[in-house]
Amino acid sequence: MTLLLAGDIGGTKTILRLVETSDSPTLQTVHQESYHSADFPDLAPIVQQFLAKANLSLPEKACFAIAGPIVKNTAKLTNLVWFLDTERLQQELGIPHISLINDFAAVGYGILGLQKQDLHVLQPGKPQPQAPVAIIGAGTGLGQGFLIKTGNYYQVFPSEGGHTDFAPRNEIEFQLLKYLLGKHDIQRISVERVVSGMGIVSIYQFLRDRKFAPESPDIAQIVRTWEQEAGKEEKSVDPGAVIGTAALQKRDRLSEQTLQLFIDAYGAEAGNLALKLLPYGGLYIAGGIAPKILPLIQNSDFLLNFTQKGRMRSLLEEIPVYIILNQQVGLIGAALCAARL
Repeated sequence: MTLLLAGDIGGTKTILRLVETSDSPTLQTVHQESYHSADFPDLAPIVQQFLAKANLSLPEKACFAIAGPIVKNTAKLTNLVWFLDTERLQQELGIPHISLINDFAAVGYGILGLQKQDLHVLQPGKPQPQAPVAIIGAGTGLGQGFLIKTGNYYQVFPSEGGHTDFAPRNEIEFQLLKYLLGKHDIQRISVERVVSGMGIVSIYQFLRDRKFAPESPDIAQIVRTWEQEAGKEEKSVDPGAVIGTAALQKRDRLSEQTLQLFIDAYGAEAGNLALKLLPYGGLYIAGGIAPKILPLIQNSDFLLNFTQKGRMRSLLEEIPVYIILNQQVGLIGAALCAARL
């Protein structure tokens, strides 16, 4: 048995998991804890506290998925003053082999460890085992990446595709683009500004300000509070979640219109990624938003917008499309990455 340490390290929450690996491809979880990241000055004290509580031998390898870019085995978290360095962590923790990977790259590895019940099949397609695999995930931002099979293993590649230009396709999307350009006084709008948690709020503000439907008082108050807290690192409300819930419950027309426009744009961008990679190994929709609004996606034009690419439609109809239901896919990926070290 080999003991491995996996971590999903975010600006708000840090999750650590100890797993055992043997000749079996399955990784067995032996201990897991969650911590509030801001309560600690660095990752090392969290790991030390975690290992002391687990009361097991030191793991031989560790991999930490970081919410931020990895540069030469170092990482600086977006919303924390932590600066992580693999060499320093190895010395302070006494773990011989440590790797830092981007959190979306961890999702890529995690796909390889998912079970059937962890996925919702949106489009069965015609899977090709040797073909590329694509990942797209709307959450705080819009992550994108892909996997290429080399021999018996997949190699995972992160991407910054979420920062490509938002491409409006109809009159209301052109109006949205113009609204966002004026609101933020900038020269371009990335697709992430539309297809993400902040995108849901931006679409709501656009539809509200253009008076597409009346605004309900309770949601109006939450959105106003969020707007007043602009610039603060931690906000007291999450209007994106409230708008999504109201749309699911069909109790607010403005929220329903917001999610409809959001899902249309999400499907279109997923189709753009699929055209670039032709991922007949599967296109996986990750991130925290899709599982929460799954009924809306199922009953929407997501797949229509995904496949509506002119002469290329028949190609996209053959690509398997899955929604990842397991929200610990990044932690699974970190563990699988640690096993490869």
